[in-house]
Amino acid sequence: MATGGLKKRHFGGSNSRLSSTGAVMIDSSSIPDGTVTESSQKPSVIRRISSFPTLAGGFNDPSTADVILRLYLEPSPDHSDHDSISAVNSGDQSDVQIFLHSDVLRRSKFFAAQLSDRWQGDCDYSESARRLFRLNFGVTAEIGSISTYITVLQLLYTCDFSIAIDSASSALSILPVALELLFEECVKSCVRFLEAVPWTEEEEKRVLSLIPHLRQEESQELLARVSPAKDNSSEEMLHGLIHSAIHNHPNMAFVKAFVAKLLRDFSSRDTARRVLDWAFKNSLKVVKQSLEEYSSPDFRGDHNETEAIQRLNLHTAMTNGRHLLWLVERMIELKVADAAVREWSEQAAFTSDLQRAFRDDAWRNIVPGLPAVVLRCTSKLASAVAAGSILASSQVRLKLVKDWLPVLIVCKDNVSPMLPSHKSLYIELEETFLKIISTLPMSDARELLQQCLSFSTRNVEDCPHLVTAFNTWFRRATQTL
Repeated sequence: MATGGLKKRHFGGSNSRLSSTGAVMIDSSSIPDGTVTESSQKPSVIRRISSFPTLAGGFNDPSTADVILRLYLEPSPDHSDHDSISAVNSGDQSDVQIFLHSDVLRRSKFFAAQLSDRWQGDCDYSESARRLFRLNFGVTAEIGSISTYITVLQLLYTCDFSIAIDSASSALSILPVALELLFEECVKSCVRFLEAVPWTEEEEKRVLSLIPHLRQEESQELLARVSPAKDNSSEEMLHGLIHSAIHNHPNMAFVKAFVAKLLRDFSSRDTARRVLDWAFKNSLKVVKQSLEEYSSPDFRGDHNETEAIQRLNLHTAMTNGRHLLWLVERMIELKVADAAVREWSEQAAFTSDLQRAFRDDAWRNIVPGLPAVVLRCTSKLASAVAAGSILASSQVRLKLVKDWLPVLIVCKDNVSPMLPSHKSLYIELEETFLKIISTLPMSDARELLQQCLSFSTRNVEDCPHLVTAFNTWFRRATQTL
């Protein structure tokens, strides 16, 4: 049999499952002893297929055939006969005889090798006799059904493979048989079809199982579809999706919702963490730079030009502040906001710029929602810390409240009129800060609680969270351990 490259394409050793004789026999009673090695355990009567057309001088034409091929179902090594037979389509025959032509069969390198190896020795007839060659071929269900083998044999008689290869499923059924029979043209047609059409998840698994049996040049495009060119391709993809969601896409809300779902479903939490951390730092950097430029403007130019630049700085801060809030929500949802909390707690310069900006009236008519966006970011992160979803160190908790409490106070004092949504946000953040303060050492808590007096209201009963916080501190201060 053929060696080298031919063996690489075989499934389960076809050579051991094929035998030949030099006589034409239809019934086993007329077969001489020892002439058929594998058919002795098979049914005595070999049925001729009738469901396929008989063409003059073509497929399954007994009047012109010089090869008789018997296909029979061979038990799988791991299953009984019954299991193997049941694995074949219910309408599939388990033992068939087909009349074929050696010149056509030679399109299959497997049959070409069989015929060239055995022809002279097996056939010993007078010149007047028609030389006939019998092959017995065992089929295992793991590779394909008998009907699939018949389909591939029919394709030997045509150059138009599209009559059989018309879906990913049919290509995947035919390809293993074509590989086993070394029918190269059919293999190429199956591979070319699979390269061009989409697959279901199950079909993709079948493609992956067949790729090792293909040559490198044949499998290159199939592998390119399922194998990333770089190890960090998923990370790069997520980077691009998040960037598009928050910067480029016109239907931003829908795209953000879709990307949020992809992040939730993504298998690698570490990759999602790295991507979100990167996006968070970049958005925060833009907001900080915009507020810094707004708080410390360069008045050397034209007044109108300076005013336009200031408006642009505020709009940039507002837009990227919304992006920042969305990123914070995603990080908290995925429980990967640890680095964001640490970063947010180290913003002394940024919070100073915010306080200067919010004491000025210029922003009110340009970006009235900016204070709420910034405080919502703070509230989301602080609430996760207070709830224990993010386990922050004592130093991080201290700095988080120490830097952002003055921003909250400035917003309460300077943002008017106070909208109902803003009021509920302020109260929520007050309660969260007081909860975090209760987790700090007594000396730090005392300093911060004194700054919280602005939380008090005209009616003491309207600020129970503040009353509870001070009562807790005094109780601890007076108790003896």
